[in-house]
Amino acid sequence: MRISVDHDVCVGAGQCALTAPEVFTQDDDGFGEVLAGREDGHGSPLVREAARACPVAAISVLPAREG
Repeated sequence: MRISVDHDVCVGAGQCALTAPEVFTQDDDGFGEVLAGREDGHGSPLVREAARACPVAAISVLPAREG
């Protein structure tokens, strides 16, 4: 899977970092971001739950690229 946070939409609620702290963190301004090297979800079963928990749907979880 590929994970991304739309920084134009994120409001900094922090639900991603609370739900899947091994994949998400908050930057210095409090906005969500994917930890470096964790863009593939790092096998966390909580990534999709973190996306659902986001109050503004700023997290995208897409299938891995084939190829």
